[in-house]
Amino acid sequence: MIEFDNVSKRYPDGHEALSQVSFTLAAGEMAFLTGHSGAGKSTLLKLIMLMERPSGGQLRVNSKNLNSLHKSQIPYYRRRVGVVFQNHQLLFDRSVFDNVALPLQVSGVERRDIERRVRAALDKVGLLSKEKLNPVQLSGGEQQRIGIARAVVHTPRILLADEPTGNLDPGLSAEIMRLFEDFKNVGVSVLVATHDIALISTLDERVLTLDHGRLSEATLVPA
Repeated sequence: MIEFDNVSKRYPDGHEALSQVSFTLAAGEMAFLTGHSGAGKSTLLKLIMLMERPSGGQLRVNSKNLNSLHKSQIPYYRRRVGVVFQNHQLLFDRSVFDNVALPLQVSGVERRDIERRVRAALDKVGLLSKEKLNPVQLSGGEQQRIGIARAVVHTPRILLADEPTGNLDPGLSAEIMRLFEDFKNVGVSVLVATHDIALISTLDERVLTLDHGRLSEATLVPA
């Protein structure tokens, strides 16, 4: 669960990226985060990832108060938060399998467990048969699914996505959203930052709209 309670973020130059933002995203809930460029979407995601700290208010994730989380605890916290990026951030000198395995290798997971968990993640996104290929051999939609598999290989309780369909056509975008809904249905909290209003208008999920750092709307989009 994610809980923002009057959270603000002011940078040293005086720019207030977020101002008294409050909302709750429950376990097993999916929501979209929208707003104009510079509205504060990236800052909000960075706060959840603990790349930034709030200037005011309280931010709780899975009952942990992130304001007081010690720096030494951050790597362990991040293992329970999966992140999907628009540009995939894949390593093209490694196979599909090795790209997905990387977070587990960094965490020191045993090889046997890595093999099991990577193949389960690839199976979930429909790429198990392509584990030995290089990502450059796959389409843009398939590369994005590699990124999703890598984000969920740690079985996170929270999945964040920053413009995950920005480079994809409508059909592939819809496939990616169906994957996110699958994770929501097994109890993962999913928050997707996107400009794709046409896409999210087809989905019956909550929409959080930021306007110059303020949460101006939290409504359901008609299906």
